[in-house]
Amino acid sequence: MKKKIALITGITGQDGSYLAEILLKKNYVVHGMKRRSSYFNTSRLDHIYIDPHYKTNFFLHYGDLVDANSSANLISKIKPDEIYNLAAQSHVATSFQLPEYTSQVNAIGTLKLLESIRTLNLTSKTKFYQASSSELFGDIKEKKQSELTPFNPQSPYAVSKLFAYWITKNYRDSYGMFACNGILFNHESPRRGETFVTKKITMSLCRIALGIENCLYLGNIYSLRDWGHARDYAEMQWKILQQKKPEDFVIATEKQYSVKFFVEECCKYLGIKINWIGKGLNEKAIVVSFNEKQCPGLKKNMTIVRIDKKYFRPLDVVNLIGNAKKARAKLGWKPKYNIKQLINEMMQFDYKNALKNK
Repeated sequence: MKKKIALITGITGQDGSYLAEILLKKNYVVHGMKRRSSYFNTSRLDHIYIDPHYKTNFFLHYGDLVDANSSANLISKIKPDEIYNLAAQSHVATSFQLPEYTSQVNAIGTLKLLESIRTLNLTSKTKFYQASSSELFGDIKEKKQSELTPFNPQSPYAVSKLFAYWITKNYRDSYGMFACNGILFNHESPRRGETFVTKKITMSLCRIALGIENCLYLGNIYSLRDWGHARDYAEMQWKILQQKKPEDFVIATEKQYSVKFFVEECCKYLGIKINWIGKGLNEKAIVVSFNEKQCPGLKKNMTIVRIDKKYFRPLDVVNLIGNAKKARAKLGWKPKYNIKQLINEMMQFDYKNALKNK
């Protein structure tokens, strides 16, 4: 039986690495597109290279979504059955500083991929998955956000992703292309990028516990998010392209927690009891008690979390929670990880790494 061929843009990222594993286990030939960098950025994929069962079906290529020729040439060469567009400038705060670059990669980059499928006459062969984001919903009043919720983006990142969402739907409707959007709510893992708030929390608290850092600085700790595990969400990306007809899906746990809750659960993992004092920018977390063996860098009454206004966004989305009813019904969606399992896995990973670097 002929193996399916998949192309994953952004394969070196969190989602790309999990998706590559999933597809290889399903006997796909997997091609990944990665940007040229001055440093090695394939750490999330290194284990695949050394696995004899997978490495013969796994290939990496240099490319960039802002360079139409690189993506078009690659698509023409491998003629993939499925394309998963996971590449993006994916940091919301950075998008305020780099709005034009964010738009070029996230919006125009998606258009160039879709146009390559069309002009290479692969419309009837190649299925396309676009990684959309819950940030599309922005400042909304609905209790839970579904596929029918109006979009109200609050950042250059979200606006660029909104263009990508609509151009994917437009090519589906205009050219009969099997093109789908996965509107994924926040999903984390030990492979999460270090600039994202969950990873920043887990890494910093582990390092503070060991005496490597002194304090964790955060922005709005009352922002509410729907957090799942990236491994669960990567599985859904594949399932979205296995449907009989192309549709868009919200993927979410339908449970919501604050950044403050996330901090508290990470502290519990380390055996740290904290007390929050102060309000607004003066709010901070003080150590009440701790596991001395696991946290040799701590002292009683030590301040380990402070608020810093520089980490607040110009426009902040404070209340996101998904309605994944459609995905439950059509994809059989049910997350395998809950929030505490996710936090424990991230903390275990980052504590081990912090010990190595102590």
